[in-house]
Amino acid sequence: MTGSALPLDVPVDPDARDAAELLITELSKAQYQAARPTWFDLLAKAVQDWLSSLRLGDVQGPPALGLGIVGVLAVVGIVVAFLIFGVPRLNRRSAVAGSLFGEDDRRTAAIIRQDAEAAAARGEYSTAVAEMFRAIARGLAERAIVTTSPGTTARDFAINASTPFPDLSDALRESATAFDQVRYLDRTGTAGQFQQVAALERDLRATRPVLELL
Repeated sequence: MTGSALPLDVPVDPDARDAAELLITELSKAQYQAARPTWFDLLAKAVQDWLSSLRLGDVQGPPALGLGIVGVLAVVGIVVAFLIFGVPRLNRRSAVAGSLFGEDDRRTAAIIRQDAEAAAARGEYSTAVAEMFRAIARGLAERAIVTTSPGTTARDFAINASTPFPDLSDALRESATAFDQVRYLDRTGTAGQFQQVAALERDLRATRPVLELL
């Protein structure tokens, strides 16, 4: 007779408790533990059972199984993307790009500011004043403080921005007036106007709005 010998102290007619203890002792032996399924085996079996149970209306078998596999692959792809790239973050600069005082402008505040400074360096102060005021508006939009819509005028923007920046309300109104003069009234901008608008742009970047202090 092959196989492991029975222990000599095994009762001939064990009761339920003795039988349970004998079974636990026997199954704890190495040969039984080696045959236990791994966690991967259990996971694979669970996925297989789930795929086998898929139904699409009255359709079973290969079509439903194929759709199930596609669904599983899509979920796995999403999980892998999250692990590699992290949670997608809202690109605020892209979200606020668009209409800016009647023009479709996709530039960031930093780029508009650079263009304004470049125009001032060339002595084109009308362009420089208008560009720097646009940089102010785009900068506050990127900070989610004051946003502009297609119908927002420079004066509207100055009034709206005066609420979170009350100490700069006069400078905001004066800069809006300078913008309207060079943009709509064909006035020639001056170095003084540009310096005023540029100083306001720097002050706004360095100042926390009142709403953030509440």
